Amino acid sequence: YVEVVRLSDLERIAVDEIDLTVLKQAGVVSSLAIDARVILSGEITRKVSVRGVAVTKGAKAAIEAAGGAVVAQ
Repeated sequence: YVEVVRLSDLERIAVDEIDLTVLKQAGVVSSLAIDARVILSGEITRKVSVRGVAVTKGAKAAIEAAGGAVVAQ
C-alpha cells in the first residue's frame, strides 16, 4: 500500500538523499509500505533529493524552492 509523507517528515530525516528505503529506516513509513507519496504539509527548509517516491505538485515546488530536487527512478 501507499503511505503519505509530509514535508515536515522529510525535514526531520538527517539524510539528504531520500528514497523509500530511507523513509522505512527512519520510521516515517511502515516496513510494509510498497510506495510513498510526499504531500504539501508542513515545510521544508533544507536541500534534499527525493528519489523514486511520488510527490504532489505543491510538495515538488516546495522541495525545489528549498534548493532540493525530485528525481524519478
